[in-house]
Order: sequence, then C-alpha cells, then structure tokens
Amino acid sequence: VFGATGSVGDGLLKAAMREEEVEKVYAVTRRMSPRLEEGQASGRVEVIMHEDFTDYAQLSDKLAEVNTVMWGLGTTSIGMDPELYRHIHVDFPIAFVTQWLAARTDGPMAFHNVTGMGTGEEEDAQWARDKGYAERRVAEMARGTGLRAFAHRSAWIRPTSENAHVGTYLGEQLLKPGYLVIRGIDLGRAMLEISARTGELPNGALIDNRDAIEYAAAYRAYKGQF
Repeated sequence: VFGATGSVGDGLLKAAMREEEVEKVYAVTRRMSPRLEEGQASGRVEVIMHEDFTDYAQLSDKLAEVNTVMWGLGTTSIGMDPELYRHIHVDFPIAFVTQWLAARTDGPMAFHNVTGMGTGEEEDAQWARDKGYAERRVAEMARGTGLRAFAHRSAWIRPTSENAHVGTYLGEQLLKPGYLVIRGIDLGRAMLEISARTGELPNGALIDNRDAIEYAAAYRAYKGQF
C-alpha cells in the first residue's frame, strides 16, 4: 500500500488489513499514522519507512513476494509546481513498476493506481494528461508479463469513518445519486475483488467510480460485510 497516511490511502490500508486472505500487508511510507501504528502493533502490517520513491533496490526481496499493489500516493495539482506534480504522479509509479517487474514477473499480479475522474492524455488540464500518460505507460510495461495494471478514475473518495465528519456525510448523500462518491475502504475492496478475478479484466482496464462501487458491492456480498 502506497500513500497509506493520506485520506485515500488510509481507506485502502483499512481494506487490506481487514481481508483475512491477505497474508501480509506492506506499507511504504515516509511517516506514521494511527492505522499504521495499529497494524504494526498487531503484526498485520510491516511498515517500510522510505524516502526515495524512485528507488526500490533495497526492497527487491519484498517486491518478489507481492502480488497486489494499491497505489494511493498523490497530491492535489492546485498550487503545485507542474514539474513536481509530474514527478510524483508519473516518475514515482513508473519507477516502482519498473523495479517490481525486475523482482517478479510471475502472475497473478495487479497494480491499482488511483488516478481520478477527468484523467486522460486528450484532456486540457496538464495534470490530467500527466496521469493519463502514467496510466498508458504502466500498462505498456505490464504487457507480456504476469502483471495487470488498472487505473481507478474515481470521483470523490470518502475518507474512513475515523477521519470523516458531519460535512463529509452530508456531501456523500448529495453525490450518491450520480455514482460520484465511493468510500475509501470500498475502493480498497474493489481493488481486492478485481485482483481476485484473474481472468476477467485485461491489463490496462480503466475503472470508473460506478465500476468500483459495483465491484465493492460484490466483495461485500461475498464476505457478508457492509
């Protein structure tokens, strides 16, 4: 799990921690959070403190074990230097996938990147084009390997209950009719469901918000969760 201390990544981490069939959770991070501390104390999560998100040479042994990556690492483009934004959203995931494939190519493997609604190389906004490029490039890298890369073009991702407030829940009710909101934990559940369906979605598939909601619902129905 990448970006576990953010509002999106915290939900992904929560989903991974709760899934009994996930044998080990690695969280690659620069800092701690209450959930990371909880997971580390329980032995459920191995926290890997990491500074350079373009270099994973020291993690090659662990990368050889991993079959699903939840990439929630990112930041807003508002007020952000365009080159730094591109470095985070393009260079970081491409560097990781390059080194992951150097450590492991046997499937099933799945890379889930939260890119967001509006992403695309044909869009007007530079941030959208940057993320669209990253989506395409990672899918190209995965071609012919055991890896499937998925881009989650989610709309509004509701923070976990521990980080939500009254305004969060009010906003959720307004956006629900248009399938424009998904709980962070449900986004993580959708990723787990998609990873488990090894023969269903091809490498490079784009997952919109409604898709993710439906995959999360299938996951909850199977697991008897809410």
